[in-house]
Amino acid sequence: MRYLTFALGKGRLADQTLELFEKVGITCEEMKDKHSRKLIFVNETLKLRFFLAKGPDVPTYVEYGAADIGVVGKDTILEEGRKVHEVLDLGYGSCKMCVCGYKDAAPLLTHHELIRVATKYPNITKDYFYNVKHQTVEIIKLNGSIELAPIVGLSEVIVDIVETGTTLKENGLDILEEVCPLSARMIVNPVSMRMENSRIKSLLAQLKGQL
Repeated sequence: MRYLTFALGKGRLADQTLELFEKVGITCEEMKDKHSRKLIFVNETLKLRFFLAKGPDVPTYVEYGAADIGVVGKDTILEEGRKVHEVLDLGYGSCKMCVCGYKDAAPLLTHHELIRVATKYPNITKDYFYNVKHQTVEIIKLNGSIELAPIVGLSEVIVDIVETGTTLKENGLDILEEVCPLSARMIVNPVSMRMENSRIKSLLAQLKGQL
């Protein structure tokens, strides 16, 4: 039996995923050692391998078959646009992708004006404005605090992930439109889905029973 390999998005997402896996009897003791320098963790009994990766890299590992299965946020799946099967909404890490800005920017979203939009997610933003709203926009890619963009006049609005909305409120910004709901998802390599169909389906059935 070959190993099934999992790529997990680093951080809280990986911790929540491992907690869920433990409920269905999938454990990996090696991963609990916070001081471990290992990159690959193995459960020999179940023939499973795990590794941690930066969120945006998870769909890449899965598309190219370096991992059979990945767990990552829906925002990353949409932004990366990799050829993978999304098979399960795990429900945790839920938040939403939104268009935000000052209240007085709201009319700019209805009049199809050319506006500037700052975001960490240029692909999601482009898809939303061009294909859903049919509005031409100039997209400015940022990596840091997106909320700063409308405050300093870099852009009229931003597209960003909103969990509680506290940071927006503290800076006088509002949610103007909701783009899509987000949460942790499980993705599978298309070839693995065919080759390891029964093992993967069995795992999915177990996980669904817990959700």
